[in-house]
Amino acid sequence: MALAKRKLSKLSTNPLLKLYANPKAAFPFALLLADALLVALIIIYVPYTKIDWDAYMSQARERDYTNLKGDTGPLVYPAGFLYIYSAIQYVTGGQVYPAQILFGVLYIVNLGIALFVYVKTDVLPWWALFLLCLSKRVHSIYVLRLFNDCFAMTLLHASLISFLYHKWHLGLIIFSGAVSVKMNVLLYAPPLLLLMFKAMNIAGVISALAGAALVQILLGLPFIVAHPISYVSGAFNLGRVFIHFWYFLNPDKSVNFKFVPEPVFVSKQFAVSLLTAHLILLTVFAHYRWCKREGGIVSFLHSKFLQMKLKAAVSSSFSLGQFYNRESSSKLLQKEHIVTTMFVGNFIGIICARSLHYQFYSWYFYSLPYLLWRTPFPTLLRLILFLGVEFCWNVYPSHTYSSFLLLCIHLLILWGLWIAPPEPPYVDDKSSTWKH
Repeated sequence: MALAKRKLSKLSTNPLLKLYANPKAAFPFALLLADALLVALIIIYVPYTKIDWDAYMSQARERDYTNLKGDTGPLVYPAGFLYIYSAIQYVTGGQVYPAQILFGVLYIVNLGIALFVYVKTDVLPWWALFLLCLSKRVHSIYVLRLFNDCFAMTLLHASLISFLYHKWHLGLIIFSGAVSVKMNVLLYAPPLLLLMFKAMNIAGVISALAGAALVQILLGLPFIVAHPISYVSGAFNLGRVFIHFWYFLNPDKSVNFKFVPEPVFVSKQFAVSLLTAHLILLTVFAHYRWCKREGGIVSFLHSKFLQMKLKAAVSSSFSLGQFYNRESSSKLLQKEHIVTTMFVGNFIGIICARSLHYQFYSWYFYSLPYLLWRTPFPTLLRLILFLGVEFCWNVYPSHTYSSFLLLCIHLLILWGLWIAPPEPPYVDDKSSTWKH
């Protein structure tokens, strides 16, 4: 009898049997295997389309950003980009086929990270996870285009796992590494900063930001020492203006706002309007959604200021200061609140972006099923909206109607996120009475 119990206990702890018994755990592994096979077939049978590869390889070993000019124009990425593509050039000899294999592995790693985030937050039903494997455009971005967006978003998703486990300092270091590859990751910065203030005291936020800044300094040090002005102005130039006609002469370069007349698109007023809309939407969501539990963004920031004053007042008292530190770090954020805030903040930035190239779809595709299931829409409508977004990103060349349709779908999803019931932000929120 005792022997039978021991055998039963061993079977119950067998990870393979656990996977078999739990479809929510087994299905992601099946998706990874199936998608790995699909990626291999794409690499073998689908012709590679050379876009930025030659430019990346020619830029990989340069130190002066004034000399970093490829077929697509000057280099506008921070130093992390150069380190990564220098390593790729060394490993592959600059050849495309071995680089495709490397990016295929990167695709599977990123998919695995995204699936892990979805399983941990438990927002989607297990069968809906297959949506993360359905995008023709994203497969193309990774293994047929070899864009640096792929590395930036993989690092971003990796940092998200650290945030889910409340490892904010480690997460900020990984996040900074993602920014060093491509600066679109900064779209996540406003919601991330808000989450940090909710999860840590002021000193913790400052030390985490200092660690992120140190990463940028260390990565950029060889370029800063050799050519500081050209590096800072080239790698961190936030004022670049894309020329509207360039997108129409090269229609593969833009997806959104094709319905806007050229004089309006290139105007400063249009750029300022989009920036204003971006800031307003972030503020409104922060006040009425992300900080609703705390009484709004103003009340939340005021409470943080009072905490800082209290900390200064009690710093001379060891016992009281120790009590304060324990109290200030006692609240942990819900995983769903972290992911929702990050994904919605980035999605707002996507909606308000003046230009979206085809590779920019990777900036938010992996958040799209999550965002759809955070809306109160019926499942059928969620699937239709998902397929609608995928359709718009696969129209080539993009035209007025597909561009307008994409904006309408984005706005509908944002409205759904606005009217959805807010999730409890803190682990110790036992009830939902605060929502009302």
